[in-house]
Amino acid sequence: MFPEDKHFLIQRSLNTKKIRNVLTSGGELYLVLRAQDVLFSLTLLSGSVIKGCSKFPEYRVVIPKNLEEFIKNGRNVFSKHVIAVDNRIRAGDEVIVVNENDELIAIGKAKLSGEEMMEYRRGMAVHVKRGVLDE
Repeated sequence: MFPEDKHFLIQRSLNTKKIRNVLTSGGELYLVLRAQDVLFSLTLLSGSVIKGCSKFPEYRVVIPKNLEEFIKNGRNVFSKHVIAVDNRIRAGDEVIVVNENDELIAIGKAKLSGEEMMEYRRGMAVHVKRGVLDE
């Protein structure tokens, strides 16, 4: 998650001095620490690092290539469109959304477990927070 050849900066809250963000040495947002549950939220940058250092389909929700333009623009992923998924994903986990060629499409928060995404034919599977064209 933190490549050894990179340097990172910690950004703290001015009031509480608690960690809020992890930035790259170039000032790019890498991770956001959520105060409510003390878990990290992904960015596209950290999502691409996770994709690069994990095997397909770990941490991924896979969608068909014909839907990738919608998801790249920040649209949500629905269960009926999921063609593969990591079964270890739990509802509430941060996930990366990829196409069939394992190209990063978006990052988001799972609304269902991996097994439920494959089982259900209705409902939202991933609330997309940022698509690659959503910048």
